[in-house]
Amino acid sequence: MYLTTFDPFTRDFDRIVRRAFAPAYQRASFPQGLAMDTIRRDGEVVLRFDVPGVELEKIDVTVDHGILTVSATREETKAEGDEQVVRERYVGSFTRRVRLSENLDADAIEASHADGVLELHIPVREAAKPRKIEVSARKELAA
Repeated sequence: MYLTTFDPFTRDFDRIVRRAFAPAYQRASFPQGLAMDTIRRDGEVVLRFDVPGVELEKIDVTVDHGILTVSATREETKAEGDEQVVRERYVGSFTRRVRLSENLDADAIEASHADGVLELHIPVREAAKPRKIEVSARKELAA
């Protein structure tokens, strides 16, 4: 196992609190975290996060003690005198934490952002990569 989603209790607790105490126009079913896809390729794991409408400067990626944290902030764009009629897009801060396996090289993570998708490439450590083990004939012991 290369990845473990971090602390589902916190995510569910946050969702319940937001639903109970948020203003009525925010009680719709908004995503509370960053949607993520994970792909395993030869020698690496690729994580893709949806961050549409988030400026590059508002994305933060950190690794601390094997926990990868991705945070993004989408700010509301509203001119003076604008009146909100319908709100379906969530604004604010999003955070996703993922526990990285010791088999992944957290020091060599590369990140890129294009078309509203943040992509992280995490190499698999050499010691964890599959390898072929040669089988040889057993040598007979002299009696």
